[in-house]
Amino acid sequence: MSQRNQHSAEDLAAFRAAVDGVIPLRKFDRVSLEAPKPSPRPRQRELDEAAVLVETLHGPLAVDDWLDLGGADSFLRCGVSRNVLRDLRRGRWSIQDHVDLHGMNRHEAHTRVALFVGKALSAGKRCLRIVHGRGHGSPGREAILRQLVKVWLGRHQDVLAFCHAPPSDGGDGALWVLLRAGGKAR
Repeated sequence: MSQRNQHSAEDLAAFRAAVDGVIPLRKFDRVSLEAPKPSPRPRQRELDEAAVLVETLHGPLAVDDWLDLGGADSFLRCGVSRNVLRDLRRGRWSIQDHVDLHGMNRHEAHTRVALFVGKALSAGKRCLRIVHGRGHGSPGREAILRQLVKVWLGRHQDVLAFCHAPPSDGGDGALWVLLRAGGKAR
């Protein structure tokens, strides 16, 4: 008999004495080394979508955006009856909420308008007033926010129509905005 086999009987007896009274683990309490790996996250797509959002909020506007809505006195979404805009201009809708953008830069104003419209939709409000000012405090006295707000509203799918407010309610320095019914932003 080899020396290894002799020690093995002694080792086995010592081991059994050391583990006497130990309760074995139940099978489901054991750690599995074969656990499935998590599915991969589309990290690049998430980064691309975040970059598009930042560009939309803070990037330069294309010339077409300036030309399409910037100088327009009013807006009516395609497929909406012209009577809706006529009624809005005549004040047949009561203003349910308003926001004043005076003193804001374009980034702050864009964020404020987006939040304002979103809250109004959630609250079921349909007719809003957005005071953007006439640009007298802007460099060169240009009404930048006046043009930008029209572009932003024209891009928002829940905006049905907008027009300048009458002189008693802000005139060229404010817009009356009519939102789609339904209470949920798209």
